[in-house]
Amino acid sequence: MTSSDPNGQVQGPGPGQAPTLDEVARLAGVSRATASRAINGGNRVSATAQAAVDAAVESLGYSPNPAARSLVTRRTDSIGLVVPEPDERVFTDPFFVHTLRSVNRVLSVRDLQLVLLLARPGDEERRMLRYLRRRHIDGVLVVSHHRSDRLADHLAALALPCAFVGRPIESADKVAYVDTDNVAGGRIAAELLVQRGCTRIGTIAGPTDMAAGTDRLEGWRAALSDAGLPDDAVAYGDFTEAGGEAAARELLASYPDLDGIAVASDLMAAGALRVLAAAGKRVPEDVAVTGYDDLGVSDRTHPTLTTVRNPIGEMAEQATRLLLEQIEGERDGRPIRVIFPPSLVRRESA
Repeated sequence: MTSSDPNGQVQGPGPGQAPTLDEVARLAGVSRATASRAINGGNRVSATAQAAVDAAVESLGYSPNPAARSLVTRRTDSIGLVVPEPDERVFTDPFFVHTLRSVNRVLSVRDLQLVLLLARPGDEERRMLRYLRRRHIDGVLVVSHHRSDRLADHLAALALPCAFVGRPIESADKVAYVDTDNVAGGRIAAELLVQRGCTRIGTIAGPTDMAAGTDRLEGWRAALSDAGLPDDAVAYGDFTEAGGEAAARELLASYPDLDGIAVASDLMAAGALRVLAAAGKRVPEDVAVTGYDDLGVSDRTHPTLTTVRNPIGEMAEQATRLLLEQIEGERDGRPIRVIFPPSLVRRESA
């Protein structure tokens, strides 16, 4: 407890004692409720009272009680990152590694905690939605979403601040999102193959229940249509190496005369390159190949992979800032979208 010296001045706590909120209020000359609001970010505190409380906190070395602060601000100081994907993919796919790193970079500056929520359809998704409904976090970032998860609808119904990394394939008008122009990216990749002189160009497209998969395929088709080339050589993968291998085998079996393949992700392209090598196809002499993402995989393939850069780090940081603006009340509630342009990165495969 504090004590008074012979002149009536308030002194700090004795050795080994932590200062209390009552002692801060007494030293600042304000009520306990005013001191609590000043320390924990509440409203209705005058500039004079705020300055007095700040000085008392510094003088006494007071550390606020996080639980008390939460009661005043109704904040948890934590942000959820929802990933509706299997655990093993989240921790091995460079897309998620870059996303986590970028989101945490923004949150750490604000001293906010990141909570990872893995939510595959079924019991995990229902458990996650119960968690969000109870407001255990201040807002949600969503990445790698599918048509079946209906997360845009769920989060809009909860009126919980949220932002998506990548355009939701359903109900995109209900939420804020940051994306790259995947249609333009798919077009860029196909146009490069056309410019190389390829005349039988296939594609390994992404999943049809994800906007990135459908948009990149749309861009590829548009480029081939402009060039007067057929667009029937399509196989579908799941943005994994194994999926790329399976799709490449399917393409080669159905279209053995392919001389170009635009692949909708670098991981799938890495799998496709292995299949081409096993089939005795030289890259790029026999078959030119492009990927999509440029998140580190393309530097390690043989040959190195010409790809379309997906600026996932910048996208994740921007989505995090949009979410924090919502939480702080700096947005008027209307969904906002930010679109980054794609760019081509030339290497050896095309």
